[in-house]
Amino acid sequence: MTTTKDKAQAFRRLHMRGEPIILYNVWDAGSAKAVVRSGAKAIATGSWSVAAAQGYDDGEAIPLEDALAVAGRIVRSVDLPVTVDFEGGYAVDPASVTENVRRLLALGVVGLNFEDQVVNGPGLYPVAEQVERLKAVRRAAYDAGVPAFINARTDVFLKAEPGSDHAGLLDEALLREKAYAEAGADGFFVPGLTDTVLVRKLCERATLPINVMAPDDPDRIRGFVGLGVARISLGPAPYVTMTADLERRARAALRPA
Repeated sequence: MTTTKDKAQAFRRLHMRGEPIILYNVWDAGSAKAVVRSGAKAIATGSWSVAAAQGYDDGEAIPLEDALAVAGRIVRSVDLPVTVDFEGGYAVDPASVTENVRRLLALGVVGLNFEDQVVNGPGLYPVAEQVERLKAVRRAAYDAGVPAFINARTDVFLKAEPGSDHAGLLDEALLREKAYAEAGADGFFVPGLTDTVLVRKLCERATLPINVMAPDDPDRIRGFVGLGVARISLGPAPYVTMTADLERRARAALRPA
């Protein structure tokens, strides 16, 4: 792959219903290179992992300049499409969202997650407001001349009260999916939705390719494949797995029998 546009088009083609692209989320250039060596077709960051690796909490606590520096180093270190978990775009108003996304795409990034929860605030953006923010993301991609894959994330399920009925939230999710598609989104990400019956229903009724988040467990990942999803990502799970193993090994080395 030689150009950003080539990588963007290749990444877009990887989203096939029933034959999903699996993204083992990374947090820096070293982890990206390791995932490339594993046979990955694309590289995706996870905001929680990127922040944690730099000593920050999730929720745009890592400064934008640092987040962009990490993204740029990953792009320069691999020859695969790179998509970035860009949270809420580090801005509220559409004009600032456009500017920040332009800066991200200028690094050679070809896709981004863009979420509808109010970062460090209550609940989700109203649909109409999030639509304007999504249009701002699409405007940035148009200005950059990059057919970037905009993965519109809804936190309808993730932010639901513990024990709440996710089936009762399906209509709200679909309302947002329709509105986000009309605003220029290319995919619909539903972290927190793990019920396979509901995932299948969502895939059948949605117009956009569906992205689910899975644990770092091959059996659980395989369980999503036949449901009609087009993308499976692991979010912070790879970082959690890696740091738990690092801690275990360090404890054994520092406290030899």
